[in-house]
Amino acid sequence: MAFFIFGSMNKQPIGIFDSGVGGTSIWKELNLLLPYENTMYLADSKNAPYGEKSKEEIISLSKKNSDLLLNKGCKLIVVACNTATTNAIKILRDTYPIPIIGIEPAIKPAALNTKTKTIGILATKGTLSSELFHKTTDLFANGIKVVEQVGEGLVGLIENGNIYSEEMSSLLKLYMKPMLDANVDYLVLGCTHYPYLLPQLLEILPKHIKIIDSGEAVARQTQAVLKQHQLLNQSISKPQIEFYSNGRLDVLKSLIGNQYKIEYLDF
Repeated sequence: MAFFIFGSMNKQPIGIFDSGVGGTSIWKELNLLLPYENTMYLADSKNAPYGEKSKEEIISLSKKNSDLLLNKGCKLIVVACNTATTNAIKILRDTYPIPIIGIEPAIKPAALNTKTKTIGILATKGTLSSELFHKTTDLFANGIKVVEQVGEGLVGLIENGNIYSEEMSSLLKLYMKPMLDANVDYLVLGCTHYPYLLPQLLEILPKHIKIIDSGEAVARQTQAVLKQHQLLNQSISKPQIEFYSNGRLDVLKSLIGNQYKIEYLDF
């Protein structure tokens, strides 16, 4: 698709959306790699988790979020949600006149580097059941055993500020058992909420199991696409960073800190 950008869009923000606060793990990687870019983040916590919704609902929510970011002048949109990417990315790219970056589970590096020929993926039902996920798995994990685990309940606990609860700990131990039994040596985090569970996962899993997510790869791809379309912000002044949520602002603040502008927005 050709992108028709009128006027100077370089200083316009990068728009990011997720089904809640999890995509802030992607925003952190973007902000680290592209510290002078203005960014605008939408946390659609009211509708979390997307992973338990139908494909049609996921597409509708993704378009709603993209419409809002486009109306606010974003020059590029990062879909910081695995479920939204695997179910809606093609339609978003066909619908909007700006670059759209998606996120997929890091199956490829896990499959390429596994020694036991067995990898685990923790993701939402919406991601694991998607056509795009199965295409990616078939392409990169041929001859590799993939242990899939739906992380039911995890996103809800994170959205409600219960990351370090007993319930979270019990669920993670339950979900990791089949992977340990299967002798995985890589665990792929297939939801942007899940990097916030790294402390507990590192306690549960043996040290030889490597845990990977897609955050750095998404940031690098965003940088590459901005360069390709000559959209990098050339300014080295302090960026404008905005967060909007239709859910609990305290949970969002606990993950990103107090130094950023966070507003409630009913969208």
